[in-house]
Amino acid sequence: MDFGVVLQTDPPAREVVRLMKAAEDCGFGYGWTFDSVVLWQEPFVIYSQILAATSAMTVGPMVTSPATRDWSVTASLFATLNDMFGNRTVCGIGRGDSAHRVVGRRPSTLATLRDAMHTIKELAEGREVVLGDTPVQIPWVRGGRLEMWMAGYGPKALRLAGEQADGFILQCADPAIASWTIGSVREAARAAGRDPAGITICVAAPAYVGDDLPHQRDQLRWFGGMVGNHVADLVARYGESGPVPRALTDYIRERQGYDYSHHGRADNPSADFVPDEIVDRFCLTGPAAAHVGRLQELAALGVDQFAVYLMHDQREQTLAAYGREIVGKLG
Repeated sequence: MDFGVVLQTDPPAREVVRLMKAAEDCGFGYGWTFDSVVLWQEPFVIYSQILAATSAMTVGPMVTSPATRDWSVTASLFATLNDMFGNRTVCGIGRGDSAHRVVGRRPSTLATLRDAMHTIKELAEGREVVLGDTPVQIPWVRGGRLEMWMAGYGPKALRLAGEQADGFILQCADPAIASWTIGSVREAARAAGRDPAGITICVAAPAYVGDDLPHQRDQLRWFGGMVGNHVADLVARYGESGPVPRALTDYIRERQGYDYSHHGRADNPSADFVPDEIVDRFCLTGPAAAHVGRLQELAALGVDQFAVYLMHDQREQTLAAYGREIVGKLG
């Protein structure tokens, strides 16, 4: 199993770079960031510094969206970094949550996401696409490679990931939900004539190594609120008795809206509705041995990478614990 770390691009950017370097020193091979450029700093500027400060780490957004930048701009950003540092980027992408909503936009449609994934990948790898009615190709790309890893929860999104994406990102570490989503992605891949084993599976969730479980839960409760944004959209689309497992949907019944000014932060008051049981299911808490046990369970389901959201008050201690007690047992 590979390991990644997910950070927000809070200023100062040098602190993000420092933590990414520390993560690589602990055995983490992937460095991810949020991509919501009103709430946080522009990540692609910071990726250049991370790549320069590390030796082999792969970097990318978790996740960007079709509406954050023009697709040709997104492709050129990745292609430039790859040309400078040797194909060390990956594009995590979804329909768009905070990056859209804080500027008054709705999430993109899956049809738009499908087109964006195709266009960005083709351009970043040096092939010609048609934008509008205009053939476009980036002429200076030589040997570029960019994998598109798609995030999603709903049946239609999972089908699109299986049909087109190079990787699938599940932002939730619940084995039951992982089993359903991974199975859906693989089934869609088979139906599309693709090799399901060729799709990289990444589970991303907060992890906090320690013994004070009540404190850990309070620090990680924000994640259930963030996931709840997507779940609320699914319930609105499919209903409470739809095809989405109740293990994912039941907990949002007490949800009373969401304030994006606290998005992804341990003190998020919009996550008060999230019960302890959801924190325990969606996140990794407790001592290192408990993390190893959950990760082994996820690995048995076919998870190739675990990406650690580090938004709590013991970031460096958790990084060190993973490097010392966890990565070597599963890497």
